[in-house]
Amino acid sequence: MEVWAPGRVNLMGEHTDYSGGLVLPVAIQLGIRLTFETANRFELDAPGGERFAAAVREELAALGRPDVAIRGSVAADLPQGAGLGSSGAFEVAVALALCEAAGFEPAPLALAEACQRAEQRAVGVPSGILDQAASLLGRAGHALLLDCGSLEHDWVPLPGDVSILVLDSGERHAHEGSGYGDRRRELEAGDPRRVRHVETENARVRETVAALERGDAAALGPLFAASHASLRDDYEVSTPGLDALVATALEAGAFAARMTGGGFGGSIVALAERGRADDVLARTRARGWVVQSSDGAIRRRTDSTPDRA
Repeated sequence: MEVWAPGRVNLMGEHTDYSGGLVLPVAIQLGIRLTFETANRFELDAPGGERFAAAVREELAALGRPDVAIRGSVAADLPQGAGLGSSGAFEVAVALALCEAAGFEPAPLALAEACQRAEQRAVGVPSGILDQAASLLGRAGHALLLDCGSLEHDWVPLPGDVSILVLDSGERHAHEGSGYGDRRRELEAGDPRRVRHVETENARVRETVAALERGDAAALGPLFAASHASLRDDYEVSTPGLDALVATALEAGAFAARMTGGGFGGSIVALAERGRADDVLARTRARGWVVQSSDGAIRRRTDSTPDRA
């Protein structure tokens, strides 16, 4: 049996999930594949992922999952530390495999919440639900509009003539080793600049959704620029490398660009006309991908058709 869970790129709504705000991620074709079988004891060939897997097991046990072990191995084409939700995708893949082995069927958002708690347990950082929800609820051709407070969600069609590019800064980040936790504490303490970022970023999510719904791709450029400026100046999670990469993408022909993910390194997201995407990527001379929107996580027996999670 096997499961596959995608990573994500966030179009808009950065550092808003843990305050119950709005996010607009897109599940992508890069992800985590876990091939497994039931076993007498838990064994998973995933170097570096042990603490995450253990935390997922504990959270699922708290939900009432029967204690059925698996033996499995992980393969991935989703880069770690690039701001594309790799740990969230890994948690989702492990959770789906464990649930499949035990015949346990939690609702997708309940599973996303369990994986979010597992992330917090594993790294000791109060992270939000964006990554896990995007990995489970993604839909090809759409972005996921998620209210992280109510968990109400909808899917917003993506324009067919626009390509999404991800450019890797090469600066690696991990939430537990960055200022991520500091930013959340500052936000909760009412720091004016941190609060201003969240309030304006939530408004930009709404404006981005409105632009997509009316087919106004040109409106996305200023929204991306305002988001990046806010993340750089008010929330202070960008880096000189990310700032330079945003400028490089725009100079190469992208019409919108900003940092994506938790910041302190990682990647930027850029938009380009579909026919120009490969050329734009080549002109940046950066490691990157033209990403495709993807359905969310799937599980399947190796001799059968996939089932959505």
